[in-house]
Amino acid sequence: MNFSQTFRKGFASDNWSGVSPEVMAALQQINQGHHPAYGENDPLMEQARERFRAFFGAKSQTFFVYNGTGANVLAVQQLLRSWQAVVSPHSAHLNEDEGGAPEKFTGGKILTVHCENGKIKPDQVEPFLGSIGFQHHVQPRLISISQSTEMGTLYSLKEVKELADFAHRNNMLLHMDGARIANAAVALDCSFRELTLDSGVDVLSFGGTKNGLMFGEAVVFMNKELAEGFEYSRKQAMQLASKMRFIAVQFLAYLEDDLWKRNASNANNMAKLLGEKLSLIPKISLSRQVEANGVFAVLPKHLISELQKEYFFHVWNESQNEVRLMCSFDTTIEDVEGFVGAAKRLLNQKK
Repeated sequence: MNFSQTFRKGFASDNWSGVSPEVMAALQQINQGHHPAYGENDPLMEQARERFRAFFGAKSQTFFVYNGTGANVLAVQQLLRSWQAVVSPHSAHLNEDEGGAPEKFTGGKILTVHCENGKIKPDQVEPFLGSIGFQHHVQPRLISISQSTEMGTLYSLKEVKELADFAHRNNMLLHMDGARIANAAVALDCSFRELTLDSGVDVLSFGGTKNGLMFGEAVVFMNKELAEGFEYSRKQAMQLASKMRFIAVQFLAYLEDDLWKRNASNANNMAKLLGEKLSLIPKISLSRQVEANGVFAVLPKHLISELQKEYFFHVWNESQNEVRLMCSFDTTIEDVEGFVGAAKRLLNQKK
C-alpha cells in the first residue's frame, strides 16, 4: 500500500502535525516484546506516573486516557454530581467542541460566560453563587478554564490563583483544560507545577497530542483524594487503553530532556514570527496579540478563499473575516515565509 501522499503543511491546527521523532522512536522501541495489558503491574507505567509526580507533587495522581475529550469529560465527571454545574467561558472547548459529551456523561450543566478574550474572571462567576442552596436551581460546583485559551490568550499565574482562591472560598473546585499547557508554560516562563498545583488548580487535563504525541492525554488530580474511583469511571467511559504502554512511553519521551519545552517553544516562536510578518502587510491586521502558538488576523474576504487553496487554515469569525492560524512543533521559518509570500502575491494580483 502506498502511503506517500501527504498534505502540504498548513496552519489549520496543531492537531494536524505529525509525531515528534523522539516520540516515534520510543513507540517503535516499546513495540518489541510483550508488556502487561492495561498498565497493570507494568514498570513502564510506574515510571510514567513517577514522572508526573515529579512535576505535580507526591500527593498527585495521574491517569492516562486516549484523547482530550475523554480527559476533559472524565475530569469534570469525577468532580460533578448530576445536580451540579461547571462554569466556563462560552468559547471553552468543554462547551463548544465536545459534542455535548460533558452533559451526557455527567448529567450536569454547563453555565457559560461570554468572555471577550476567552478568559473568565471571578466577578463573572459570582452571579451564579446566588443559586447555592436553592433547590430549584442547578448548583455551581466547578470552574473550568483553558490554558492557553481557545482564543490564544493566557491566564497569568496571578489570574489562575485568583480564580482558584475564589472557587475554594465558595466550596467550588478549579479544572484546567491543558490541551496546550506546554505552550502556556513556555510563554509564561514557568513550570507546570507553578501553573497548576502552586496556583490552586484541583484537576488538570494534561495535553500532549497538540505538541508532538501521536495520541494520549492525562488527567492529573493534584490531591489523590479527589481521584477516588476514577479508574472505574475511566473504564466505563471506554478510555482505558488495553496496550497502555503506547501512551505511557510517549509521555516518558515527551517529558525527557525537556522535549515538551523545545516543541512548544518552536510553535510559539513561529507564531510570533508569523504575526510579525503578517502585521507588516497592508490590508492585513492582527485581531489579537500573539501570546502562545495561535495567530488571529483579519484578512480581506477574497484573500481568505484564495489562500485556502494553497494552505489549510480555519476562519474563526466569518462576520469579521477573522482567521485562526495555528503553529506546531514542526512549523518552520520556510513554512511561515511561504504563507506570508503567498498572501502578498495574491494581494498584489488583485491590484
